[in-house]
Amino acid sequence: MTLQKAVEQYATLKRSLGFRFHSDSVILAAFSNAMGNVKLGQVKPRAVRAYLDGKGPVTRHWHRKWAALRPFYRFAVARGLVRRSPLPAQAPKLDTTFTAYIYTQEELRALLQAITPERTGGLSTQTVRALLLVLYGAGLRISEALKLEVSDVDLQEQLLCVRQSKFFKTRWVPIGPKLTEVLRDYERQCPALRVSNRCFFRANSGSPVSRSTMEHIFAKLRLGAGVKRTDGGRFQPRLQDLRHTAAVHRLVAWYRKGADVQSLLVKLSVYLGHVDLAGTQQYLTWVPELREQANARFAHYVLGGSHE
Repeated sequence: MTLQKAVEQYATLKRSLGFRFHSDSVILAAFSNAMGNVKLGQVKPRAVRAYLDGKGPVTRHWHRKWAALRPFYRFAVARGLVRRSPLPAQAPKLDTTFTAYIYTQEELRALLQAITPERTGGLSTQTVRALLLVLYGAGLRISEALKLEVSDVDLQEQLLCVRQSKFFKTRWVPIGPKLTEVLRDYERQCPALRVSNRCFFRANSGSPVSRSTMEHIFAKLRLGAGVKRTDGGRFQPRLQDLRHTAAVHRLVAWYRKGADVQSLLVKLSVYLGHVDLAGTQQYLTWVPELREQANARFAHYVLGGSHE
């Protein structure tokens, strides 16, 4: 049996069991393409390792590919399609020094000012601006924002309905009056949005906006705005970092107001769509402003004051 046919059988099985199986199917398709038109038993450990390693240091994506291929080969071995797995028995240690990039307010303004027709390609400037503000203002994942349909955006009640997100959950996300007005302006400038059950964010052609298109545009905006890492980090500021930034800025604002941050963290976790607080803690990157606010709170506590 060919590798491609085995991958198709495995994907069919997973979907029949109720798994969405989108991310793993993309990885397995890429793996099949990289190996070429070969029989399953002809795939060699060296070729597999070359696919896993790619270029550059080991990242989370190495582990993600390995995690997708392991159950596939267990499936193949159990059905006698191959004698043994060509995968490495263990994954290399992952460098965990990566931290998200937290944009300053000045950088956020610069990114918005960098939005011009020359940089947005097949998207209108209104679409790009509204998308960026949803990512920051509502703390959505880029995948969640791009999947929003017209019926999911209730501007009258100032609510966004995020359906079947990362953890197969649906949640309502309240939005503030400023973001509501941004989306209302966008809606007015795009009359076709009145057609229900279609994506809220669309390209000039009327087709849904793809993640790759938005990431390509954002790279141009970042360069135009002069926003870049200076801390030696491997990755330049990303679209996903707008969500991290929203969480950190909210936490800083709570500290400044003297709010009960510990109890509010639970609400922030629910708002972001995390299954527990551990997921939210990963977003709260230790930035200087946050450290200053926390130190001030601690000093006030030591001196006998109250945080209320």
